Amino acid sequence: MAFKPKKIVFFHPDLGIGGAERLVVDAAVGLQNLGHKVTIFTSHCDPRHCFDEARDGTLDVRVRGDSLFPPSILGRFSILCAILRQIHLILAIAFSELRELKPDVFFIDQLSAGIPLLRIVAGETRILFYCHFPDKLLAKKEGLIKALYRIPFDWVESWSTGCSDVIVVNSGFTRSVFAQAFTGLSDRKPAVVYPCVDTNEDGESTAWDTAQRHAHMWEDKTTFLSINRFERKKDVGLAIRAYAGLSSRERENTRLVIAGGYDSRVQENIACYNELCQLAESFKLKIATVKTVITALSIPDDIDVLFLLSIPEMLKMTLLASASLLVYTPRHEHFGIVPLEAMLAGTPVLAANEGGPTETIQEDVTGWLRNVAAVEEWTDVMRKVLPGGIGHDKLVQMGTAGRERVKSEFSRTKMAERFDKEIRDIESVPRPVVATPFGIGAVVALVFSLVLANAWIASKLLA
Repeated sequence: MAFKPKKIVFFHPDLGIGGAERLVVDAAVGLQNLGHKVTIFTSHCDPRHCFDEARDGTLDVRVRGDSLFPPSILGRFSILCAILRQIHLILAIAFSELRELKPDVFFIDQLSAGIPLLRIVAGETRILFYCHFPDKLLAKKEGLIKALYRIPFDWVESWSTGCSDVIVVNSGFTRSVFAQAFTGLSDRKPAVVYPCVDTNEDGESTAWDTAQRHAHMWEDKTTFLSINRFERKKDVGLAIRAYAGLSSRERENTRLVIAGGYDSRVQENIACYNELCQLAESFKLKIATVKTVITALSIPDDIDVLFLLSIPEMLKMTLLASASLLVYTPRHEHFGIVPLEAMLAGTPVLAANEGGPTETIQEDVTGWLRNVAAVEEWTDVMRKVLPGGIGHDKLVQMGTAGRERVKSEFSRTKMAERFDKEIRDIESVPRPVVATPFGIGAVVALVFSLVLANAWIASKLLA
């Protein structure tokens, strides 16, 4: 019997530029290509700072619930504000657009707090929750007060996650962490659906093809590339320290390019960028910062470290195709989409020997996995790709192996088919009986009390 396409509504907090956002966009496009009707609701989507599909009409993206609560208060209380913004978003559409759309399935990721509310306002609509990583483990540990502050939010996360019909995670590593973080959900066995990259399966020319045709932005240089958001947890400083470990002679005709998501609204992005500049200068490395490909190509030849802020997708692809080595520094990375993009571009990858990259990178076949605490090991790998290292033929062989691995295991079609299977089977899954009126009332009372408490704290800070 033919499977009837579903009406799927996505909820995502901020549809900017990042690994989580890339996955959501790819999942939405992939499911749409399989015949499903897809709508994405988000509290924020800046056309100047989002993926092409979210602004060019490929996807039906609707921004709602962005008028009452800010993303943070004085740079703090982010989780509280995120929950309030999600609740606002759901209530803003619950009795209007949702009734018109009549969705069969909700696809929710990153933030689970609104799931119980959806269980009440949307009746029988099934819910798939995609867990990138437990938020309780992402929160910074800053002493007793912060620990006490997090207790109710951690409880809400565990309880609301359990309200979903199906739970999916992005890697085997995340699945193991999920089991440790949510011991109360020991009966739930999340499926693994890996993120993907566009591998040009339909045979049409893609942006990747164009990027590779115009690769080698600096043909006379060995380029080491780091692509990450400007956040401290990404540990981009490791790439700078490893590069600085090369001798001045080894660094001749080389360059370290540090590119990635940068949002001037986010204080940590600003602080992290400034810290990286200071770190590079402390090693006597010459730095420059640009935002466009034209200015990137025109920088002086003696620049050691080049910073590229909020680069467009085409420039990112060109950088990946131009690089001799991707230096991927995050520790305990949940999955890591950039290594896949590098392998698809034929570029070997150096990454941490833990977390998600251990499921994608094959040692000495498509790249290398090294200890983040041993900077000298990262420097030694950088030496391998220099002239006189392992040789051009070996690098080409690794690039070919990387492309083949990505196309066979991490394509958009593969990911969409895996999500499609979870959606096909969701109707047969017994609904967890956890969204009780008492539970909902408790959460509403909790959130209300936290709003009052945090408002009082903010007033004291502003006094």
